[in-house]
Parts: sequence; C-alpha cells; structure tokens
Amino acid sequence: MSDETSRPAPDHVDRIQAAWARERPDVDVRPQGVIGRLHRLANALTEEITAVYREHGLGEGEFDVLAALRRAGEPFERAPGELAAHTMVTTGAMTKRVDRLEAAGLVSRRPSAADGRGRVVGLTPHGREVIDRAFTAHMANEHRLLAMIGERDADAVEAVLRRWLTALDA
Repeated sequence: MSDETSRPAPDHVDRIQAAWARERPDVDVRPQGVIGRLHRLANALTEEITAVYREHGLGEGEFDVLAALRRAGEPFERAPGELAAHTMVTTGAMTKRVDRLEAAGLVSRRPSAADGRGRVVGLTPHGREVIDRAFTAHMANEHRLLAMIGERDADAVEAVLRRWLTALDA
C-alpha cells in the first residue's frame, strides 16, 4: 500500500489550509498542519481530561492544587506562594482555589511553624482520598487516550514535544 492510498481523509485543518492556499497562494500555510492540529487536539484532550475531574467533583484548578499538595509528600502541605508556583497561577487565583477547596473540606489552612506570619495549606484526610481516587482515574483516562495512537507513536510524539518545549523554554 503506498503512502497516498493510506492517507486519511481530509480533516478540518486540511480544509482550512486548502481555503488559504486558494485565497492566499503567496503564503506558506504548512505550519497550520501542525499548529492547528495541536490546538484542536489540546482542546479535545482538555475536554476528555476535565470530564474525569468532574466525576470526582473537581475542576481543573482544584485538581491541580490537590495534586500539587499530594506530590509534596507527607505532610502534604505547601505555602500558598509555593502552590501558585507549582500550578502556574497567580497568588490571587490560588487564594480563590484554596477557598473553594477549604469550603469543600478537602484542604485546611494553618499558621506556618517556620514563619509565624505565613500560612500553609494542607490536604485533609478527605482531600487525600479524593485526590488519590481522582488521580488514579485520571491516569487510566490518559492511558486510554494514548492507546488511540499506540505506544510507539506516543513515544515519538513525547520526544518531539519535549524537544519543542525545550526550545521554546530556552
């Protein structure tokens, strides 16, 4: 079977590229093949991933905070500024997330033993149960999603994305 006969049917990005090629033949639209598909894939994956969070009563932000606390190890605590850095949100956004999680009984705040003026946020026993269940389901979901392309392709995509992100971070 040749490459031409095994090529999938045109998708949404192919149609956009064809329209641009017709309307602006002077502009090379090949990057849309990668960037456009990555954008569409990111949106689709976000939907698939956040559906699992919702099954556990969590939004994406809440999952991120609970996961950052769980990854901290015993006693599953971090300062709010440290949490913000680990989840890449502002301290103001972190305060709102922690408020919601505290109201739900998933985290607690207490004064810092190291700094009397500081506070720490920690998982409650219920919060640990919730994040452990949600994380297990999340990883099963990610395995399911990657199984759609197979291990070999997943490894290749991971290698390419790692190189690309390293170049962007540099």
